[in-house]
Amino acid sequence: MSITVKRVYEKPKSGEGMRILVDRLWPRGLSRDKADIDLWVKDLAPSDELRRWYQHDPEKWPEFKKRYFSELDNSRESVDELVDNIKFRKAVFLFSSKETHYNNAAALKEYIESIL
Repeated sequence: MSITVKRVYEKPKSGEGMRILVDRLWPRGLSRDKADIDLWVKDLAPSDELRRWYQHDPEKWPEFKKRYFSELDNSRESVDELVDNIKFRKAVFLFSSKETHYNNAAALKEYIESIL
C-alpha cells in the first residue's frame, strides 16, 4: 500500500492510484466529472466542530491531529473499510484546502500508516 496526498483541484495523473476524497464537503467549483473521484469517505473527515476550531492554523496542528485521531479511533469500522479498499494498491487522499501541509488528508495518511 502506498498513500500520497494532493489537492483535488490538481489534474489526475495516470497510474497514481485510487482517488479518495477525504473532505466532509464537496469541493467548491469542481464538477464530479472533473474530480475523477473513485471513493468519497466523508464520514472519515474531521467533524464540523473540529474543522471550524482548527481553521488550518499551523500552531493548532498537533492538537488538531490529537483530536482528529480520537475521532478516527471512534470510527474504526469506517477506517477498517478504507484500509480494506487500499490495502493492496496505491491511493491518493484528496483534499480541497489551500493549506498543502497541515490538512486532514495529511493527518489521515499519518493515522492510517500508524495503525498498519
